[in-house]
Amino acid sequence: MPYVEASVRRRQLVAAARIALARDGVPGTSLRAVAAEAGVSLGTMQYVFPSKELLLRAVIEDVVNEIAEVLREAADLGKGLEHAVRQALVGFWSQLVVGRTDLQVMQYELTTYALRAAGQESLARWQYERYCAVVAEWCQRAAQEAGETCAVPFGRLGRIVVATLDGLILQYVCDPNDTRAREDLDAAIEMIVSLAAVRRNA
Repeated sequence: MPYVEASVRRRQLVAAARIALARDGVPGTSLRAVAAEAGVSLGTMQYVFPSKELLLRAVIEDVVNEIAEVLREAADLGKGLEHAVRQALVGFWSQLVVGRTDLQVMQYELTTYALRAAGQESLARWQYERYCAVVAEWCQRAAQEAGETCAVPFGRLGRIVVATLDGLILQYVCDPNDTRAREDLDAAIEMIVSLAAVRRNA
């Protein structure tokens, strides 16, 4: 087997894990199954990810990075927080929700798996901490670059954005009505913008 750099191998295994998790669910995905999906030996798999928890953490981080990338590309942060929220949440929905219900279901399964598996509760907490942190940091950067002040702490704003999207996504996964979902998303954006009550710094 040709030598593959550790960073490249890690990305390959995470990509394979995402495929296996979306197809078989979290309980049904083992290190052996991911190794088979990636076309590597179980020993290679265990060298990079000695435990399933470490693999799941890497998958969550990969999803978080994907979300962060979509947010970065969806809006010009220099145009302020309101512009960023409006543009990015629509971009997030179109790129990571519509046609990507497998991704969304996988994320919910990761949460419920961690909450039910003895000793894995911290994984669920860490998952949502990462989601909220990436949104909060992105909101704060948008406001700072435009010289704006937000009416609520960015940590709270991030948590509310995540909670709002979570509810809309779960409804969409259960009943993928595109027209209704977009109308509800638009209404949610208005609520978030109103909560932020952005104003320019003096």
